[in-house]
Amino acid sequence: MRTQMEKAEAFRALHARPGAFIIPNPWDAGTAKLLAAMGFEALATTSLGLANTLGSATVSLDAIIANCRMIADATDLPVNADLENCGADDPKTAAKAIGRAAEAGCVGGSIEDFSGDPRQPIYDFQLAVERVQAAVEAARALPFPFTLTARAENFLHGRIDLDDTIKRLQAFEAVGADVLYSPGVHDIDTIRTVVSSVGKPFNLVMGFADPTLTVDQLSAAGVKRISVGGAMARYALAAFLKSAREMKDHGAFTYVREMAPIKEVRAAFAVGE
Repeated sequence: MRTQMEKAEAFRALHARPGAFIIPNPWDAGTAKLLAAMGFEALATTSLGLANTLGSATVSLDAIIANCRMIADATDLPVNADLENCGADDPKTAAKAIGRAAEAGCVGGSIEDFSGDPRQPIYDFQLAVERVQAAVEAARALPFPFTLTARAENFLHGRIDLDDTIKRLQAFEAVGADVLYSPGVHDIDTIRTVVSSVGKPFNLVMGFADPTLTVDQLSAAGVKRISVGGAMARYALAAFLKSAREMKDHGAFTYVREMAPIKEVRAAFAVGE
């Protein structure tokens, strides 16, 4: 197994090489192992995917960290942690989540400006910047190069304000974020505008973008990292619901024809045992 330093350096190298790379989002050890067996180079956790497995709409930071550890331990790949708002409003308290993610085996992680409060979902600008700065300081204090991603969440929470989103991303970059991220940016022209406004690598999540876009198109637009958030978990749930409806409504079981090959699954799960 690679050391955490080796994983961290490999993750940084993915962001430095030409073109975009895909970082899919498993939600447990099994899906992490399957993705690793397919040849993906890095993984990212998904708080939505985790919530789905727990039968909940939300997850605690403790649950997120436990899931990070499970996924980081499952393969030899670098793992980026979806830490939501890092479990706190206060910058110094939120920044502690970075160290917890690192201790769990992750070599990267994100902090976002979504507060979790539906009455005021986006942190005020200055507080949002202070939170990112505190997270950057926590990341720099680690004994390996932890890749810190800062997320501007306007578009996911009813604030369709491109200027403010860019202003936030630029401020997050100025205080040291390594990767920038604004989920909900959808069309290629807006993506180009956002990417061209910043100087650090940009992460696009395809769960909220135009699904007809390809890696080549996004790479040409300047996107560096392509994640899918909870999309694969929701796709898996769609297949689960389809099979359940077939049984419930029609008393039929034709879905078994599309099961994952047991040999492929066993081969992936046997790696590292």
